[in-house]
Amino acid sequence: MTVTAKKEKIVVAMSGGVDSSVAAGIMKERGFAAIGISLQLWNYSNSDNRFGTCCSLDDMADARRVAERVGIPHYILNMEKKFKENVVDYFVAEYMQARTPIPCTMCNQKLKFEELIRKSEAFGVQRIATGHYAAIVKHSSGRLLVRRGRDRWKDQSYFLFNLSQEQLSRLEFPLGDMDKKEVRERARQLGLNVADKAESHEICFIPDNDYPRFIAKQLNGRGMKAGEIVDSAGKVLGAHPGYAAFTIGQRKGLNLGGLKVPHFVTHIDPARNRITVGPRHELAQPDCAVNQVKWGLEFSAPFRAVVQIRYRHEGAAATVTPRDGARATIKFDRPQLSIAPGQSAVFYQDDCIVGGGWLENNGGA
Repeated sequence: MTVTAKKEKIVVAMSGGVDSSVAAGIMKERGFAAIGISLQLWNYSNSDNRFGTCCSLDDMADARRVAERVGIPHYILNMEKKFKENVVDYFVAEYMQARTPIPCTMCNQKLKFEELIRKSEAFGVQRIATGHYAAIVKHSSGRLLVRRGRDRWKDQSYFLFNLSQEQLSRLEFPLGDMDKKEVRERARQLGLNVADKAESHEICFIPDNDYPRFIAKQLNGRGMKAGEIVDSAGKVLGAHPGYAAFTIGQRKGLNLGGLKVPHFVTHIDPARNRITVGPRHELAQPDCAVNQVKWGLEFSAPFRAVVQIRYRHEGAAATVTPRDGARATIKFDRPQLSIAPGQSAVFYQDDCIVGGGWLENNGGA
């Protein structure tokens, strides 16, 4: 009698987009007993504008159709409550503290990995696959590191800096060595209906990209109070509708006429409800501090790295100095623009993440 080897189970996080759909197809092709799981994160019933979102009801339907086509079971888990607590409330609170949040990083950590790994264990599954453009490699020290995706424009490693070794040991990123064009072509080969589906661009729970209106609604009208816009010398230049509507480096929406050169937000003072603006050169900062650092490798002395301070930042050469209390200071070779508290600074060596933390201020400690 022939005994058939039992296939290893793996959960594939399926958002309904082309990337996670192809990831599901690849894992099935690799011989895994794949299970598709979609996370219902946000209620879109009150929104007429779903373009550019992810995880909408239409996306759930696409994920189901993809699962049927690939030949794997598909389930939807409702995580709206946890999403509201861990992502939406965090998003609003950060803006109210004059910080610029990264909801995708928190969603990845708290829901797509932390919660999904826990939920997957109920299916008897230990491993998770996603459609992230990143890869996991083993360092000579034995530790697992996140490596940039080969498609540098699509690379999503920046959002994954705070994953633990335990989480990394459970994850598969099958798109890490593919570019977007190859992914779409693979989708066509698999006969997936999402092969040419438009990408999501805005934050999923703010499809119209109107952050101020969303924040005001979440606060029931509280917290958005008009205040002064001043220059670095304290001269009043205008008024703003609420400091939470702005972030460091922002130019749009200032409504400052008569200035000889463009001005940008350089500082936000929530205690005084005041925004400071200045010309572009006033955005440049030679150093910064980060806390809650997650170390991919252990460092006891200053080291060289390429540091990325926002998603579309190309990265800058710098010296990183570890400090006590999961902190670090960063000294850039050249001053960097728009260092925004609340964003993350991620440290790369040879395209691998060796650490990263949350930006605390615009100057070194």
